[in-house]
Amino acid sequence: MSKTIERIEDLPGVTEAVANKLRDAGFRSIAQLAAASEREIMEIPGIGETTASKIIEGAREGLDLGFETADKIMERRASIVKLASGSKELDKLVGGGFETQKVTEAYGKYSSGKSQIAFQLAINVQLPKDKGGLEGDCLFIDTENTFSPERVAQIAEAMGLEPTEALKRIHVARAYNADYQMALLKKAPELIESNNIKLIIVDSLTAKFRTDFIGRATLSDRQQKLGKHVGDLHKLAEAYNLVVYVTNQVMENPGIMFGDPTTPIGGPTLGHATSYRLYLRKSKEDKRIARLVDSPSMPEGEAIFRVTEKGVEDVDEEKKKG
Repeated sequence: MSKTIERIEDLPGVTEAVANKLRDAGFRSIAQLAAASEREIMEIPGIGETTASKIIEGAREGLDLGFETADKIMERRASIVKLASGSKELDKLVGGGFETQKVTEAYGKYSSGKSQIAFQLAINVQLPKDKGGLEGDCLFIDTENTFSPERVAQIAEAMGLEPTEALKRIHVARAYNADYQMALLKKAPELIESNNIKLIIVDSLTAKFRTDFIGRATLSDRQQKLGKHVGDLHKLAEAYNLVVYVTNQVMENPGIMFGDPTTPIGGPTLGHATSYRLYLRKSKEDKRIARLVDSPSMPEGEAIFRVTEKGVEDVDEEKKKG
């Protein structure tokens, strides 16, 4: 049986310079290298096909890969915690809150509440665990220039936090294209480890893929990259026991003659890749309706919540009657 390798420098043929290049590219563990493809490694300047092949082979041989018994998986799931959304009804819909080790997707039309939930979660993650938080920071990837520090500060104040200090715990990066968006995740592990990141938000996941890949000729490449991007989010969620929340755009499907023609971007690639899938739509006044479309453990259902100046809230009994 091969010896387990713990450091990248211990891989056969990997010099300190190559190890630093791998880390700079986001590969900070043997497990990440074992799960990588040759193409990913070859994208790093100065690393050719032969070297990439040896790195991956060495990582897989040096890692304790294989099957494990289901009780070990159950053990890992015992570490799962849930992040409150601000609405008890919405939390109940997804099984008690947004789970760590999972990717939750929310899709809907403009003003359906997708980004408002993102802003609320970015504040809630900082709260103590007994208040539904995870006592951690947030990594926020903004692809549509919709991040609003003023709105986030408003929510923070409503939650009893000092706005400026709360904003310091949200690490925001603007993605200018799909490749840049994917590259940001490569840099994420270092930030996660140094800043106790417990939540990753991508708002929105598909916007840059939609604009960078136009036409049927690019569809295959787009879907492959999108699938890999979501796969990378899953790896981070599981490796660091954190929550991932992504928003998604929609389009009108002309093939649907009856019912709601609203369809999320990304097709089956994204539909099968996310763990929880929420469809949000605007209702009367400040009300929003969330429908659970897909979940590994919860039945389909709906929840009504409000988006107010204070953030995401439940609909009170008086408003329910009205």
